[in-house]
Amino acid sequence: MRKKEIIDYPENLHNVFNKLDSNGIKPIIVGGFVRDSILHIKSKDIDIELYGVNSFEQLENILEEFGEVNSVGKSFGVCKLALANLEVDFTLPRIDNKISEGHCGFEVDIDKDLDFKTATSRRDFTINAIGYDVIYKKMLDPFNGQDDIQNKILKAVNIKTFKEDPLRVLRAVGFASRLNFTFDKNLFTLCKQMCDDDILNQLPKERILQEIKKILLKSTQPSIAFNLLKKLNGLKYLTPLNKLNNTDFKETLIALDKIVKYKTDNNKINILLMLAILCYKLDKYETGIFISNLTNENKIIKNILALKENEFKKSYDDSQLYLLATKVNIEYFLIFNKAVNNSVDSKDFKDLENRAKTLNIFNKKALPILQGRDIVAKGIKPSNRYSLILKDAYDAQINMKIKNHKEAILWLENYLIT
Repeated sequence: MRKKEIIDYPENLHNVFNKLDSNGIKPIIVGGFVRDSILHIKSKDIDIELYGVNSFEQLENILEEFGEVNSVGKSFGVCKLALANLEVDFTLPRIDNKISEGHCGFEVDIDKDLDFKTATSRRDFTINAIGYDVIYKKMLDPFNGQDDIQNKILKAVNIKTFKEDPLRVLRAVGFASRLNFTFDKNLFTLCKQMCDDDILNQLPKERILQEIKKILLKSTQPSIAFNLLKKLNGLKYLTPLNKLNNTDFKETLIALDKIVKYKTDNNKINILLMLAILCYKLDKYETGIFISNLTNENKIIKNILALKENEFKKSYDDSQLYLLATKVNIEYFLIFNKAVNNSVDSKDFKDLENRAKTLNIFNKKALPILQGRDIVAKGIKPSNRYSLILKDAYDAQINMKIKNHKEAILWLENYLIT
């Protein structure tokens, strides 16, 4: 891989850059956009560091000409600009000083006169510390990040300050998984020490889940991250996944990599399915512990248990399929089982999918044939009995005793007599 000399960025940024330059401000594209450009990966997020800004108000006044400005990160020197279909982060050069525990325990010192190397030394990995000077059209690479990209190696920018942010362990395994990079020796030793010292306990569970989601959604082989976490003693933050024996752990990760091929267009569903895979070898109690250690959304546990605990069979009659659709979304149930059932032929899955679609229950349970108005027409007012009739009628429908509206009315008449 030849070193990149020019970075392509959206054309509608040209006018912004020219305006900044005319005001004596030097814009440099930094971080993920530069890294991904070198790796030929499309990126929507653009971070631009600005040197020579006299005040935040000056920056806001310049940017307001081009779109809506959001200055919620003002205390951290961050200003967001909504530009057509882009959201661009403009940051001011700064030094982060550790003052308390956790990912956010930093005091920010903004300094417009910092040089690029000093300002970039606060970043996590060398591959994220590369800049592109848009005015002079040249790469800025004080920590040799391009060499590390070429060699597919992940290195810390600063070994001494890396451990100040516990989130960086999860970011490290995430990048290794997403990019198929390996840790250099110093980074591995440092991350292992951070895990051994329980520094990740400083992170709120919601922040851990956020990084886990990135690993699951952005990796073509998420098993890399979880195998790394095991080697780093980091699985203890995902208990009881760390209690699995080697065989169960291996089978879980095989299924996790396999389900990547079946992702839907809905990332919320993808996360649910992939978390369910991680719980594949856990029992009901352990599943509850695992999910509650990541989020307080109890509905996620319920949906995962529905995927895990409903029996998958190669053959269902219509009544069984109707019943299954009342317990779980059949589309997601099939995706989950494609990942965990290696012995089932793909044709069997396709046949079940086609039948569920024919019955109109692929993504929902069957609509009740008997309606409330039918009961009212028989002189029954809404009451506990009213609800019971609807329930019993739906059970009869699921069991194929009611197939159309005419049969539903006959069933109701007989029901009311008995």
